[in-house]
Amino acid sequence: MRTQAIFFLTVFLSIFAGLNYYIGIRGWQAFGRLIPAGCGPAYWFVLALLAFSYLIGRFGAGFMPDALSTALTVLGSYWLAFMNFFVLLLIVVDLVRLVDRWMPFLPQGLKQQPAIVGLAVAVAVLGLVLYGSWNARNPQLTHYDVTIDKPAGSISRLHAVMVSDIHLGNIIHNGRFMALINRINSLNPDIVLLPGDIIDENIGPFVEQKMPESFRQLDSKYGVYAVFGNHEYIGGHAEEAYAYLQEAGVTVLRDGFQEISGSFNIAGRDDRSRARYGGLGRKELPEVLAGINRDLPVILLDHQPSHLEEAQEQGVDLQLSGHTHQGQLFPFNLITKRIFETDWGYLRKEDFQIIVSSGFGTWGPPIRIGNHPEIVDITIHFTGRK
Repeated sequence: MRTQAIFFLTVFLSIFAGLNYYIGIRGWQAFGRLIPAGCGPAYWFVLALLAFSYLIGRFGAGFMPDALSTALTVLGSYWLAFMNFFVLLLIVVDLVRLVDRWMPFLPQGLKQQPAIVGLAVAVAVLGLVLYGSWNARNPQLTHYDVTIDKPAGSISRLHAVMVSDIHLGNIIHNGRFMALINRINSLNPDIVLLPGDIIDENIGPFVEQKMPESFRQLDSKYGVYAVFGNHEYIGGHAEEAYAYLQEAGVTVLRDGFQEISGSFNIAGRDDRSRARYGGLGRKELPEVLAGINRDLPVILLDHQPSHLEEAQEQGVDLQLSGHTHQGQLFPFNLITKRIFETDWGYLRKEDFQIIVSSGFGTWGPPIRIGNHPEIVDITIHFTGRK
């Protein structure tokens, strides 16, 4: 296992360094003539610092001042977005040049002015990152009307607000969290549902910025229910997170369920990554739902929208998930579409329904291109007869 980890890390770092070198060499070819003599080492040092600042900030957190670690992490997060789009656009430029060698069509003057092409690429990437940063900070409200053909006691309609993948930490700080809370409260929901990745690994900022106290300001008739995602376990502080959230009035369901007001059930699966980071695997879904009143609607929170047939077979009426971020950055949305049966939106399979959110926050680059952060507003109609 250790050998595999070392091999994976070696391959990852080699590819990562190679892509940054590719950016660096193309940048030097474009602007090298404009850089003063003797400043080449400084150019490469700055590029290396940008390239590895995220890794240094994250893995060096225990060995450096918190302010420095945070600054490097944030800087590196933005660079990951720059890196992604630099690589994509530079590949396009190189392909155009390759075609031009076989079938010349580019103006000769443009070929002799690499700085113009380099500047165009830099401006385009900067524009994408600026737009993506703005987009990531402006969540949209997405509404769904869902019908469950089961009676729910005296309730005929349930107004739920779902927010997945908040990733509370240094980037989604308490100020942005309070803005989210105020927006949720303005919707006057009956219930608030949080299907995972509430905390972005490091529990430090969550505690230091007193975010548990902010949770207490959420206002809903039936309360706030949550499950953990992979990031609560990656950070290694799942038990602390559980204690803080429970104390703040958030009911965290870890492979269990709760019947609400004798009308409907909220069930919650622990994240499938628990076995990797927490030592113990999650329960199988039949065990999670053992003893549940299936005559009442069953709403399941499961962070990752995987193996949907399990929930369908167990008679779940509505599943709420997140995790995918809908790729967050192009072209990763093409990957999430291949991995998951649905990576965003609504899907119905006979009596089973699922809504997958693109999430509120971000992981890594605080940038979104090709999708939007969202708060999901759901009206659930219960139409079954008693």
